[in-house]
Amino acid sequence: MEIISELGRMNKRQLLLQGLNLGMIITSALMIWKSMILGTGSESPVVVVLSGSMEPGFYRGDILFLYQPKRPVQTGDIIVFNTDGREIPIVHRIIKVHQRAHNSSSLDILTKGDNNWGDDRSLYPKGQLWLNPGHIMGVVVGYLPHIGRVTIIMNDYPMFKYALIAILGVFVLTSKE
Repeated sequence: MEIISELGRMNKRQLLLQGLNLGMIITSALMIWKSMILGTGSESPVVVVLSGSMEPGFYRGDILFLYQPKRPVQTGDIIVFNTDGREIPIVHRIIKVHQRAHNSSSLDILTKGDNNWGDDRSLYPKGQLWLNPGHIMGVVVGYLPHIGRVTIIMNDYPMFKYALIAILGVFVLTSKE
């Protein structure tokens, strides 16, 4: 109730300024994100590792930076891909690239997690044995270890996410200039 009384004491100009500040923060974040998309050529230039399938190279919570290279992908590249019917992209290594004889521009790609026993064919849609370049969101070019753990905590514990949003909202509304 203290927050509501604090809002009641603020004049309309202060409330408008707080709203504009919040709008500028959101707009700046969106502009940075769109600039990263343009600069990297990747639809998602930053992703968080959500599983342990790439250990010991990448651990849960590592943030990966992606780039869409001009060259074709190669065996050994670590890629982030998404297939039809999957909501969450997968980070795995390319273990085989096959160029079709009848179509020199078409590539078949097979992936595997470094910490997995077998290839990823069981993760592909039923009847699909290979990925194609259209499935690839980007090639990993760098990472920050463990920074993305907050994302994992928010996914695993939704109440934490709502509490964090509420705390940030209170902070923005009650901060004074």
